[in-house]
Amino acid sequence: MLGEVIRELDPKPGEVVCDCTLGGAGHSVELARRVAPDGLSIGIDQDDMALSAATERFEREVPEAEHCFLKGNFEMIDELLLEAEVPGVDCFLFDLGVSSPQLDIPERGFSYNEDAPLDMRMDPSNNTLTALEVINHYNEADLARILRVYGDERFASRIAHQIVLTREKAPIETTFQLVEVIKAGIPAAKRRHGGHPARRTFQALRIEVNHELDALERGLRAAVRWANPGGRICVISYHSLEDRMVKHVFTELSQGCTCPPDLPVCVCGNVPIVDVKTRKPLVATDEEVRLNQRAHSALMRVAMKCDVTSV
Repeated sequence: MLGEVIRELDPKPGEVVCDCTLGGAGHSVELARRVAPDGLSIGIDQDDMALSAATERFEREVPEAEHCFLKGNFEMIDELLLEAEVPGVDCFLFDLGVSSPQLDIPERGFSYNEDAPLDMRMDPSNNTLTALEVINHYNEADLARILRVYGDERFASRIAHQIVLTREKAPIETTFQLVEVIKAGIPAAKRRHGGHPARRTFQALRIEVNHELDALERGLRAAVRWANPGGRICVISYHSLEDRMVKHVFTELSQGCTCPPDLPVCVCGNVPIVDVKTRKPLVATDEEVRLNQRAHSALMRVAMKCDVTSV
């Protein structure tokens, strides 16, 4: 959704932009072109490979752009922007989910199409919890809850039960081993519809391993704090849990006075902090979905920081 990102963030020369999920730097390069040469492009990623690849891409494609790439999760925005000595940001972008390079590297364990150790950590250097630990040590009830809540998996209880039965004989250690266990937990007739049978389970495990929803809420609230008046915050999510979290935070921060209507003056003191620009999420065009299947579930929400001093 690059076109929609550029349109909604509307970066201008001299502004500060922050891509909180740098990944392959596709969005960042285009944002940098629009704020260069006097602006600043900040990129945040917890993956060393992504940071290295983004640095090379910037030097090759936008050498005139001033940039600062920071290692960490976007839940660390406060610490990272203090470290970078940035006074404020005009455009924030969160493109959630796993970046394509991570999906496409088999040994990272994110893909059900490649055999690899069960890992799924975004930042192996700072996270000791792996998908292997979750699959082999969580009890059946917790496994079912994770698959149901984070994956919207209809057969969560059956899959969790099958995982427990299988691991009693031997640990489940690889992605392909887990795929076979998942298939065994889903009725054969149901496996023939709705895409790959392991898709929802792998999504749920990734969210659990990386504590993604907690990190998302902290990151969004931090971005709002750091945004300059008139600053834009754009979030692209890929499943309903992420989208609901974004909607909840934006809605809460857009609320004004909550006093009873019969009070002559406001006593609560609440003022809107953001102005929500997308009452309903924007979606990818049919053409983009045709070119990139991963875009079919993308949902974009945008908010603008209010000038609270003038409210």
